[in-house]
Amino acid sequence: MHIDILTLFPEMFTSYTNESILKRAQEAGYLRLRRHNIRDYAIGKHRVTDEPPYGGGGGMILKPEPVFRAVEALLQGSGGAEENVSPLTPHPSLFASRSSPIILMSPQGRPFSQKVAQELAQHERLILICGRYEGVDERVRQHLITDEISIGDYVLTGGELAAMVIVDAVARLLPGVLGAEDAAKTDSFATGLLEGPHYTRPETFRDWSVPEVLRSGHAANIARWRREQALRRTWQRRPELLETADLAEEDKQFLRTLAQEEMEHDT
Repeated sequence: MHIDILTLFPEMFTSYTNESILKRAQEAGYLRLRRHNIRDYAIGKHRVTDEPPYGGGGGMILKPEPVFRAVEALLQGSGGAEENVSPLTPHPSLFASRSSPIILMSPQGRPFSQKVAQELAQHERLILICGRYEGVDERVRQHLITDEISIGDYVLTGGELAAMVIVDAVARLLPGVLGAEDAAKTDSFATGLLEGPHYTRPETFRDWSVPEVLRSGHAANIARWRREQALRRTWQRRPELLETADLAEEDKQFLRTLAQEEMEHDT
């Protein structure tokens, strides 16, 4: 997968994307990340990227010209701030086929989730635009981007942290990135449930022991225990997820048992 990130602060990504899983994914060729400074695509001597809003009000607005120029350059394949790229008018040939999502990081966007991460992981290329200041010129929303994504109901200084979240969540879903083929399939939300508890050595720590079933070596019993723990944890912490989770009859019976236990405890 190829991910282009448009930002006014490209160095914010250096330390995070050059460590751990993301670093290994890039070295192995599963992921290609390119950071582009929006200011490089601004026009004029001072390469201004923001202006006060029309109609007054606080804050500054990210100008449309450099954002359009950056995306157009990427879609043309140059990846550079070429002077012959029009600052305002999109090239029809470039935007006629939007096979690569052009995503604006925005608190007004659709909520990010594991399902959305799985959706994005199916694409060969993503273009992520990190907003700044009070927001971006509305013409970017109307005529350039194909999607807006929010990572939560709060406001950040810019879209860089949100872009990092998306890159991380999507990258770990790419085949080969985590090593084991099914590694991501047991993560929280991957099956519609929260993930259950995990244990490792030592077997006993301060008189707290690893559950016997995990030491039994009985694969079927371990699988069922883990499923029930995932159901229990989801029931306790995010019960709304159970409304859309894919549940077998055995799962539903276990949930009925949990409900009965809760009623007995309350009485």
